[in-house]
Amino acid sequence: MPHPTDRAPAHGREDAAGGIWFTIREAAAFIGGSVQTIYSWERRGHLKDPRRDERGRRIYSQQQIADAHRTARQNTAAVRRIA
Repeated sequence: MPHPTDRAPAHGREDAAGGIWFTIREAAAFIGGSVQTIYSWERRGHLKDPRRDERGRRIYSQQQIADAHRTARQNTAAVRRIA
């Protein structure tokens, strides 16, 4: 699976500084996963300090999503090594 930073930011929103921001649903599509994956990352603390969009929805930067994805993969790899 390609790394999230390798993909084009298809459905994110760009801010004035050029950063790409995703709602939870957009982030799930970006990583090729489910909305439940993003919620799980939030519960586990991989995604912290969300901004809010004009409708009050949590939004995360492309970098936050990529970092959470990397952390989740590292955790999965560590568990597999232990097992």
